[in-house]
Amino acid sequence: MSSIKISSKVEKTEWNALQELARESHQSISGLLTEAIRDYVRKRRVRPNVLSHLEDSMNENEELGKLLAK
Repeated sequence: MSSIKISSKVEKTEWNALQELARESHQSISGLLTEAIRDYVRKRRVRPNVLSHLEDSMNENEELGKLLAK
């Protein structure tokens, strides 16, 4: 897998926590950042068909939602 070099600013306390985690887990900062970015992107992406199913379900259960809200 090819890699790229990045530059960014982070809070010092968060950087220190990341360094400590790297030491504790015997991993590199680069490895931890790659893992964190991968997890973040995966959590933030929602496939269009998932949104479609959610919308369909909300429409089908609108009355139930109103009753539960009371």
